[in-house]
This record gives sequence, C-alpha cells and structure tokens, in this order.
Amino acid sequence: MIQRMKLTVGQLGAVALAFGSISLFTLDGQQMPAEYDQAMKTLGKQGDFKDSVLKINIPRNDLKVTIDGIATPTPFGFGGWLAMTKGDGGMDVMMGDLVLLEDEVNPVMSALLDNGLEVTAVHNHFFFESPRIFYMHVHGHGKAADLARMAKPAVDLIGKGSPQHQSSVTGGHSNVSAGQIDTAKIARIVGHEGEQNGAVYKITVGRDDLKLKEMGAPINSRMGLNTWAAFYGSDANAEVAGDVAMLAQEVTPVLRALRANGLNVVAIHQHMTSTQPTIYFLHYWGTGPTEKLATGFKAALNELGKAKATNAKAVDHH
Repeated sequence: MIQRMKLTVGQLGAVALAFGSISLFTLDGQQMPAEYDQAMKTLGKQGDFKDSVLKINIPRNDLKVTIDGIATPTPFGFGGWLAMTKGDGGMDVMMGDLVLLEDEVNPVMSALLDNGLEVTAVHNHFFFESPRIFYMHVHGHGKAADLARMAKPAVDLIGKGSPQHQSSVTGGHSNVSAGQIDTAKIARIVGHEGEQNGAVYKITVGRDDLKLKEMGAPINSRMGLNTWAAFYGSDANAEVAGDVAMLAQEVTPVLRALRANGLNVVAIHQHMTSTQPTIYFLHYWGTGPTEKLATGFKAALNELGKAKATNAKAVDHH
C-alpha cells in the first residue's frame, strides 16, 4: 500500500512538517536540505530534489509559441530553471537558464547583476519562432537562502512585460535618421579615433594586450580580436551597435558598465574555441544622444585590461 503511494515534493513537505522533521525526503530516498525548501518558497516556485540537486522550475506557460508556424508546447524547450547543489565550505553553486521575451532580457539581466549574480550567456535556441525567445544563463555561489533572495527580483520580472512585448529600446521608440555627428567629440570621449564609412562612424579597439596566438599565428584586431562601436544618426538622436572582446573575469564588469549606461546587451558568446585564454564576446545596441552612447562604450572599454595590470603589479610586488 505504502509502496504504491505517489507524493509530490509539496506533499512530502507537509508530511515532514507533520512529523516535526527539519528536512524533506524525495521518492528516491534522498534527504532534501530544509534550506532548499525555503529557497523554493522565497522564489514562489516549485521544484524537485534529485542526485543532490535542487531544480526549481520557471516554465513559460504564459506563452503561446509557434516555431515555423507549428504550435509548440512549453516542455519542448520553454521551461526555464534554476538549480542548486552543495559545494565546498557549506556554499551552494547555482546555475540556471531563463526563458525570456525580447523586452525581458535587459531588465532581467540588470536585476541579476544588481543583486550579485552573474550572466554567462544570452542566445537563441530556435529560428522562426513567434514570439522571439531568448535564453539567459545564470551563475552564482553562496548560501541557498541568499541565492534565492538574489535571484528573486529577476524571476519576478519574468512574464510581467507589456502585452505588446515592445523591444527594450534605450530612450524609447525614436526614429533615428542620418544627420550631423560630431565624430571628433565621440573620439575624445572614447579615447580612440574612428573611421567614417558613409553615414556610419566606427571606432575599433584591438586587444593587443592579450598577445593571443592560434597555431603560432598572432590573432590581432584584423582577425577579429577587437572591441568596436558603430554610430549612426545625429548628435541628438543616434544609435550605436558593437562588440566587446573580454576575458572571463571581464564579462560581469563590462555587462554592468553597459547596463548602467542604458545600453542593451543582445548576445554573449564565443567567436573562437581553441585559443588560450578563452575570449568571450558580447554584442550590444542602444539609442540616444551620441555623447551618452559614447560614454557608455567608454565605460565598457575601461573594464578591459584591468586584470593584466593587477597581475603585473602582483608579480612586481613579489
């Protein structure tokens, strides 16, 4: 009789509480730490505990998604999640993959960064889907209660966008058109000269500080190891798009710099797979006065190369 019983995690929790237990047991006999149950309550989400991992489900049941015209159910690939497991020193490691609409990506990213968590990737899983869906990978470590508290502001934003799901354009929906741009002023703000190509002014900054090689060949700015910004429009109303080449430890500071200056992060990924060290790239876009856009780009540039300078000082110190 008992063997045929099937209980959910919530029901198991009720049984455990009824008997005064401080922890929960799953169907496979594993004991779920009480703090994991509290983490789910903090986030207001359900989950399960298996193989020493708490997996919290954040499905997008609110979305009606079609892929190339095919109506597709949520479990097919629209079930976001956060997972926690015990690491060293009593700390938990948290990883996750959040399923987001276009207008949710940057608000959710800011909420994660502002609360001490890391964003490690933004990308797509499908083509021709409607509405457009993006996936954001999350990482953090700390106490389970703290991780849940840090993630909650971001999780609470999911599904709360406008019914029209308008894109998160910096400064609102503005009609950018070709006009006069003070390129000398942009160059002064950024600290680098650019090149004019038609109505577009583009500044490219190489990462020669990394001395990167592949099969003995130097990978320089011309080979794609660079950070750039392209400006179009007028001084009062322009758009900027670009790419930033980063070391692993530079990713989070650059993300924070861009978001703090109102620039939207569009993708985080790799362009090269066999180089050492590994280089990460992000694409960004935004609109507004050129001075504001150039200042945001400069803020991101200022986060590059710091680690090498710090390491050099450490070596000199010894």
